[in-house]
Amino acid sequence: MLPLPDRSFAAYIFDCDGTLVDSMPIHYVCWVEALRRNGATYAFTEEEFYHFAGVPEYDTVVVLNGLHNVNVDPRAVVETKSEIFRKRIKEIQRVNPVADFAISVHGKFPISVASGSEAPIVRECLTHTGLIDLFPIIITPENVKRGKPAPDMFLLAAEQMGVKPEDCLVFEDGRSGLEAAKAAGMEAVFIPRTLR
Repeated sequence: MLPLPDRSFAAYIFDCDGTLVDSMPIHYVCWVEALRRNGATYAFTEEEFYHFAGVPEYDTVVVLNGLHNVNVDPRAVVETKSEIFRKRIKEIQRVNPVADFAISVHGKFPISVASGSEAPIVRECLTHTGLIDLFPIIITPENVKRGKPAPDMFLLAAEQMGVKPEDCLVFEDGRSGLEAAKAAGMEAVFIPRTLR
């Protein structure tokens, strides 16, 4: 069961990876391989990976470069990771409690996706899991100046749904996404890795 707040909301915003679809373990394996192929000599731990959940991929590489005092090409890592990940999209399943909730509110309330992943990846994950038709509004880093943990993606989603930020409920599995929701003045439901 989802731990929903005890009040009503006018609209709902869903993160994609780790929230609507169980893609995070595959993303992690692809990250490690993409970094290795592009010359990263440092370890990228699973703990670090989950710490960066929701942060735009390009920004993650920039931060890792700073932490390890290296100059791995962020664009090349993002492109390589995308290429590896796309080959494994068929393995991804829904996070059923969240997907079922989205299905239950579809057509009754405005709903949208706000994800730190690239738009083509988000669309492919949602298409593969049969959820794409639920979401007329999909916000990704290319739509905003600042990705999560800044509130921009959630604020844009609320604006496009025609709803005040405080009337939106966010579903998120990442720390940066929870911070972004708070900064946007929205309540959020945390989706743990154990909820599948």
